[in-house]
Amino acid sequence: MTNDDKQIGKSLAEILAVRREKVEKIREMGFEPFAYEFAKTHSNPEIIRDYETLKESITVRIAGRIMAIRRMGRASFCHIQDEKTKLQLYFQEDKIGTANYALFKLLDIGDIIGASGIVTKTRTGEITIFAEALQLLAKSIRPIPIVKEKDGEVFDAFSNKEQRYRQRYLDLIVNPEIKDTFIMRSKIIQWCRDFLNERGFLEVETPTLQPIYGGASARPFKTFYNALDREFYLRIADELYLKRLIIGGFEKVYEIAKNFRNEGIDRNHNPEFTALEYYQQYVDYNFLMDEVETFFKFIAGKIGRSSFDFAGSIIDFSKPFQRKRMFDLLQEHVGTDIYGMSATNLREFCIGKGLAVDKSVGYGKMIELLFDHFVEDKLIQPTFVTDYPKAVSPLAKMSRDGRQDIVERFELYVAGQEFANAFSELNDPFDQRERLESQNRLREAGDDEAQTMDEDFVTAMEYGMPPTGGVGIGIDRLVMLFTNQRYIKDVILFPQLRS
Repeated sequence: MTNDDKQIGKSLAEILAVRREKVEKIREMGFEPFAYEFAKTHSNPEIIRDYETLKESITVRIAGRIMAIRRMGRASFCHIQDEKTKLQLYFQEDKIGTANYALFKLLDIGDIIGASGIVTKTRTGEITIFAEALQLLAKSIRPIPIVKEKDGEVFDAFSNKEQRYRQRYLDLIVNPEIKDTFIMRSKIIQWCRDFLNERGFLEVETPTLQPIYGGASARPFKTFYNALDREFYLRIADELYLKRLIIGGFEKVYEIAKNFRNEGIDRNHNPEFTALEYYQQYVDYNFLMDEVETFFKFIAGKIGRSSFDFAGSIIDFSKPFQRKRMFDLLQEHVGTDIYGMSATNLREFCIGKGLAVDKSVGYGKMIELLFDHFVEDKLIQPTFVTDYPKAVSPLAKMSRDGRQDIVERFELYVAGQEFANAFSELNDPFDQRERLESQNRLREAGDDEAQTMDEDFVTAMEYGMPPTGGVGIGIDRLVMLFTNQRYIKDVILFPQLRS
């Protein structure tokens, strides 16, 4: 509400009625309350920055949303906000004319106006536009939340998280500083492109709607394709299509894509999320570890820092990233060497550690549960966790050290969270078929996140897939890390919410 609305204690319905009446009155006065255009010459930051050049000599045209009004008879002040900067305007009736000043008296906080005038300062030293003309650009029918500030302290902040997420447009108006996070998000995505483009990668697009979903372990969203009269799925990953391009002869490809996984919503997960995946011929996961470390340091360098406060820790990107094997970390944190345990013994061990595992939980899932509960949150500084169980990595090549149940895979952990996942990609079509058939058996046993058989992908591999390395990086988490946001919803403009 505006201050006037609060003082007279009007209900929302009454405020809406009053403002609709104002719209009609404004039209009766010969003004259009919803303009077609306005030719700005300067932004608010430009006026503040270039004050010495502009002062009392150049007429400027600015526009923005009214965030505060102070009326004083035949002269009034207001503050307007453009993208995120406020600037004061001063209106005198004898300067802008009786009709325009009558229009000004019908304005409310939240209205969008344009004005022209001379740049000067008030007696208190505040940069101000002494207006010579006024134009209403959009009348606000609904009252915006009012945030009060005094001596740098904020009162009546629009801080309800639920309302901010559901009405992000209001959040952006009332808390303009959050725009910084989304501006940084845009820059980070551009830097991802710069990093890969400079290395000769080609950006491509692959299908969002897929007849067979694959490339990750997750439940899909289903839809129906009327023209083809069959069920389709929103992609859970673009991996298998990007690998088809590798098989087709592209040496280096990447995609920044929306993925959709029908899973829970929590601090680190949103069912609709953005991921970067890139693939390169003739390299393995050892090459990719060096490359991913360079990538994260590249982003940090673009921001201009080597250390970042995130999740209560100072993350230092100036040092070499640690590299540790998964089973070595498990032994360190659970006190037992579990490598080589049978599924039965591992299940008993998990139960003894307080984990709920029944017979439907396979060997690989039990390893993941142990890692999630006892290791993950201990990995604060950037750490590559390597050499994963084959059972949970059906698209990665087996280890070259002779262990038939371990694959060449790594995940990058920072501050107890996973930020990247990479493989020496499996390129043996016989092995790939067997692995996907094994995943099918897990699905039949009740694991609804197990991967599906994709016959066309296996067929493509049978034409010959070169040795390849592939990386997946979550863009949302990347932005969380570099902007110190603890909740994924704070880096997504319109996050999914429960009803």
